[in-house]
Amino acid sequence: PISVLMAAENWTTVTEFVLLSFSTLQPKVQALLFLLFLTIELITLMGNALIILVTTVDSGLHSPMYFFLRNLSFLEIGFNLVIVPKMLGTLLAHDTNISFLNCAIQMYFFFFFGASECFLLATMAYDRYVAICDPLRYPVIMSHKACVQLAAASWLSGLPVATVQTTWLFSFPFCGSNQVNHFFCDSPPVLKLVCADTALFEIYAIVGTILVVMAPCLLILGSYVCIGSTIIRMPSVEGKRKAFSTCSSHLLVVSLFYGSASLTYFRPKSNNSPESKKLLSLSYTVVTPMLNPIIYSLRNKEVKTTLYHILHRVLGCLKI
Repeated sequence: PISVLMAAENWTTVTEFVLLSFSTLQPKVQALLFLLFLTIELITLMGNALIILVTTVDSGLHSPMYFFLRNLSFLEIGFNLVIVPKMLGTLLAHDTNISFLNCAIQMYFFFFFGASECFLLATMAYDRYVAICDPLRYPVIMSHKACVQLAAASWLSGLPVATVQTTWLFSFPFCGSNQVNHFFCDSPPVLKLVCADTALFEIYAIVGTILVVMAPCLLILGSYVCIGSTIIRMPSVEGKRKAFSTCSSHLLVVSLFYGSASLTYFRPKSNNSPESKKLLSLSYTVVTPMLNPIIYSLRNKEVKTTLYHILHRVLGCLKI
């Protein structure tokens, strides 16, 4: 009982966190970073919004592949808005304080959108697997109802991960330093501020991260092994080229997302300094969400054509 009361007291003594972000850098460098990240943020929001608009407006883009791409853009916008606005505030106004509640909310949605994206990328790989390896049954297997169910399952997969990890971590007592050495409330730097035995939580966090990241990754690898085997057996070069072109954008997006996430969370601790982790975190929280719509639009003829028509109409209306 005494230890519980002490823990409660310690909990109430720390009412907010301080995000160190990039505070060690010179003010001029921080100002340049603000302009850079603001530009990337605007490109990200505009690019993903255009993908959503294009795949919604054009009836020719109402296939399962574009339905999942639209869901990916919604996830990327949410993931980006959870992290970047607060980071911009720390750079411009040096608003580094974040309340307990806001820190927990940020962490919750970071896990939610991150886990959901892992499973959605696996769902998109399954869609390409069915399209290439079983094309005759593709309309039946990937019906509208099946696509909605797969997308819903991908979104919902983030809920248990985010709920358990965030609730458990913020149930610990916090005392002493309240400085989070990161630009957002990620689990490892917040965990360092806990005044309790966190061994069991750390085991859960490692196992949970491996399952959430590796399970979808293995499904993606399995899908592409089957896809590659099918493409190799195709008789015509043109058929091989078309089949590969439908997968290349997704494969590139998967490589960027999993590559940056793996480098951040699965590196040896000896090479895992806070500053290097911040740089690696920028790759999947800031850069990748910006690149995804660019990759899909530049490597997709249908998307480029629809974008051209939309811009042509908009410019025509503006002239009038």
